[in-house]
Amino acid sequence: MTTETTPTASPEPAPPAVDPRLLVRKEGLAGYFEEFTRKIRSGELGSLPVVIGLIIIAAIFQVKTGSFLNAENLTNITKWIAGPGLIAVGVVFVLLLGEIDLSLGSVAGATAAITSVLAVRQGMNEWLAILVAIASAIAIGALHGYFFAKIGVPAFVVTLAGMLAWNGLQMLVLGTLGTVNNPNDGVIANLDTYFLGDGDIIWAWLFAVVTIVLFGGGQLLDSRRRAAAGLPARPLSEIALRTGAIAVVVLVVAYMLNQDSGLPLPLVIFVGIVALGDFVLRRTSYGRQIFAVGGGIEAARRSGINVAWVRISVYMISAGLAGFGGLFIASQQGSADKALGSGNVLMSAIAAAVIGGTSLFGGRGKTWSALLGILVIQSITTGLDMVRAQQAIQYMITGAVLLAAVVLDSVSRRTQKSHGRG
Repeated sequence: MTTETTPTASPEPAPPAVDPRLLVRKEGLAGYFEEFTRKIRSGELGSLPVVIGLIIIAAIFQVKTGSFLNAENLTNITKWIAGPGLIAVGVVFVLLLGEIDLSLGSVAGATAAITSVLAVRQGMNEWLAILVAIASAIAIGALHGYFFAKIGVPAFVVTLAGMLAWNGLQMLVLGTLGTVNNPNDGVIANLDTYFLGDGDIIWAWLFAVVTIVLFGGGQLLDSRRRAAAGLPARPLSEIALRTGAIAVVVLVVAYMLNQDSGLPLPLVIFVGIVALGDFVLRRTSYGRQIFAVGGGIEAARRSGINVAWVRISVYMISAGLAGFGGLFIASQQGSADKALGSGNVLMSAIAAAVIGGTSLFGGRGKTWSALLGILVIQSITTGLDMVRAQQAIQYMITGAVLLAAVVLDSVSRRTQKSHGRG
């Protein structure tokens, strides 16, 4: 007697696990709220704390002064952020490696000193003097990177020595007088002016429109490229929403700038450098190598990345940007002197990068962090100046904000690790 067995259907294979960060969001407000809460739970806060902080800072000082949000004050803030902001962009590159550069303030001061002495005292063409000085800054960065990447000296020690050495070079170049005034109609002096003319409102509106078009076009191009590769891509509705949000911000900024004197040249150059840095980091193989080295040196080396070159080149970039930032600081104060780059310039740049969202532990950050962070720092500084607070209070508040940013970064990393994404 035989027993018949009923064939059982083989169980269907379970669908592969998909990282929720790669899932296309549901259309509508419910989908965005679900995505937002998921990111909060997993520690992916992004720029949200910085934006909220900026709103709170502006609201507090507007209530205290009644004039913080005036067009003239906001225009001045957009001009003052350029110098330390450019230094902060260089800091972002270094922090992505998980390293630090303590020499950037001294490099900024030395670059401004070399430029002014060559152009004013030696009679060199100002453009040529600027090129020589920036090239000197890049060479300084290469020297730091060589001792760090090839000799094996810790970056902290190398750049601390550089901070002392290049500050000495700055004083030596300036000589006993200690100050070199910029020519009134020179290139350096004109860095702190307005884009193609004072009071011409068309340029601010044009800058806003170009920004909106580039952002929206970039988002659309990225979505189509991902879709063509078979990867999840943002739906058109989300692209429209994101572009609309950016449009509101930049159009309000353009309106406020036009209530004063128009589009500041420092803002144009600073935003341009930030956008270029973002393109390099996110869209080039070199940028991916920087993230890879910051994420794990041995893994990067095993994958064929020239770790030493990446490290050296990053220090070249940071020093070059510090030198460029020093020229803006010299322009705004009208001269190059022995104090340029000292004080809280370096600490403000580092604080800006960290406050903006760049991790101190390497492997996470973006150049837009420098823009957001320096806006926070400059808004606090300007607001405290307007209420006549002591400089000691400014340092204490800035330090507290920096500590809060580092604590937030540490908590975020711990939360992401607990969700398997650290």
